[in-house]
Amino acid sequence: MNANRLRLWLRNLPIHVVLIFICLLWLLPTLGLLVTSFRPFQDVNETGWWTVLSPPKGAAEYGTYCSSCHGSDGRAIPEADLTNPELVQNYRRSFTLLASLQKEIDGQPHMGNTPVPDEFAAATIAAYMRRISGIEARSRFTLDNYIDAMVGYRGTTNYTSECAAGTQSLDLFCDWRDLGNPRGMGRAFINSLLVAIPSTILPILFASFAAYAFSWMHFAGRQWLFALLIGLQVVPLQMTLIPISRLYAQLGLNGTFLGIWLFHTGFGLPYAIYLMRNFVGSLPRELFESAFLDGASHWTAFYRLAIPLAMPAIASLAIFQFLWIWNDLLVALVFLGGQNPVLTYQISNMVTSLGSGWHLLTAAAFISMALPLLVFFSLQRYFVRGLLAGSVKG
Repeated sequence: MNANRLRLWLRNLPIHVVLIFICLLWLLPTLGLLVTSFRPFQDVNETGWWTVLSPPKGAAEYGTYCSSCHGSDGRAIPEADLTNPELVQNYRRSFTLLASLQKEIDGQPHMGNTPVPDEFAAATIAAYMRRISGIEARSRFTLDNYIDAMVGYRGTTNYTSECAAGTQSLDLFCDWRDLGNPRGMGRAFINSLLVAIPSTILPILFASFAAYAFSWMHFAGRQWLFALLIGLQVVPLQMTLIPISRLYAQLGLNGTFLGIWLFHTGFGLPYAIYLMRNFVGSLPRELFESAFLDGASHWTAFYRLAIPLAMPAIASLAIFQFLWIWNDLLVALVFLGGQNPVLTYQISNMVTSLGSGWHLLTAAAFISMALPLLVFFSLQRYFVRGLLAGSVKG
């Protein structure tokens, strides 16, 4: 028995190795994005995310040229304490530091037998000294990128430090009101919720009614009508943007939430009806016949039997519809534009025309990912059952 298990394990080992490799290959960029989103923007600009646990920039050069005299923490010589910001302030630039290192002290070279560092090494040592002295102190991890993305900060430092110094721009209040800044992710997050929630509920509601009607109500032409709905799934969404946009302009719906709700509902209904009809139609006929014999109406059978039993399909459909709408950019750009920006639109505006602020994209991406992940994991137990809706009979 053990030999059989060993042979089976060895036979499946290559498959497991390939799957693990694919998973790691897929997760590695996401891990890098997550780590980068918590790093100070100075570190993001200077080093890669894989160096997050490495010593800070300049530590190696400091250890080579300075630690033998000043100690690893810079405090070995009290009269030349490198953690004193007043002292280090005099050597902020590499050329002033080099000039000091090339001087003689009591007739002896400042560096002793150690060679004087070149300009690049001196610059990194100066940067390290500013860091350990507290002039440019920063932690390995910070929430500043998330805060800056939420309030739409545009500047050379970060929102927290500018508010503390009172040097923030005129459109910032340094309080909860900044979450409504038109440039920030906070307002866009609310707009995405206002788009996604109704645009998910409406197709599911109408599809549930239609699925019950196609499954358990008999009327002329229902099969042909159902086939027509299935055929509507092949209509490209992009082909209808201009005609519907012109229609909305005449009706005054451009730039409104109602317009985008109707658009997402219309294009979500064919697939929603198809999925719901297959699931509701596969429910045991005896349940409905027993209900009708007991005097139940179609409405009673719908909300007492069909809806509770169809929850796996509803949950699966909710995941598909919500994720598709939440990640949509094209429809939101056409019908809402910058008047009511959603997350996907706002993320594209995080980077300026000159390329600055790109580090905010990492935090903005995870802000955008948070709610879809929550929806998926909260409904995942229904997901596979909903995917298989109507695929088998009996």
